[in-house]
Amino acid sequence: MINPTQAAQHAAQNQSAGKSQTSAVTSDFETFLLMMTTQAQNQDPLEPMDSSDYASQLAQFSMVEQQVKTNDLLSALATAMGNVNLDELASWVGMDVRSASAFHFDDEPVTLFTEPNPKADKTTLVIRDEEGTVIDRITVPVADTEFVWAGTDSAGNPLASGTYSATLESYENGKLLSEKLASSYQRVIEAQAGDDAVVLTLEGGLEILATKVTAIRTGA
Repeated sequence: MINPTQAAQHAAQNQSAGKSQTSAVTSDFETFLLMMTTQAQNQDPLEPMDSSDYASQLAQFSMVEQQVKTNDLLSALATAMGNVNLDELASWVGMDVRSASAFHFDDEPVTLFTEPNPKADKTTLVIRDEEGTVIDRITVPVADTEFVWAGTDSAGNPLASGTYSATLESYENGKLLSEKLASSYQRVIEAQAGDDAVVLTLEGGLEILATKVTAIRTGA
């Protein structure tokens, strides 16, 4: 995993490598200019440099100059993009994010947010452990969308710390209409840049995509 410190070191290494490459190209450019000037100054007056050769060398001179400018521009862009990514990643760490996913229980009540089907006349909150085993089925009011789960099984016994999930089942006349994973707030402890999105690591080791976050609040 890449944390902000590792990302900063990586960016610094890339920046250093870019500067070394630019320096090398710049050196070649200056050497080329010196050699061409020396050649022009020391050519035989009776047999001057052929105009086509001179034009060819001027073209090479222009290409080298353009390469130096291009490398400088690319280095500047890479540095700017690296800074933006680091700022974005750092802004996630320490925040509480809400998402429809499994959650980490650590002996503290967990607030769950649900979305019942509008046609439902009965709703049941189903609690599962990390293996998907049903721990409890709790009948909840249809109109309610927020519940506090105390972390107990169907017999009221306290559960061990770990990863759990909650699904709201909506029924109409005994027929199952929908099953939706409940949402909860969890603390972000690490953020890393993936191929297509930012990956957030939550307390307890759970990982979610930043695109799955539906709400953010300042961590207490």
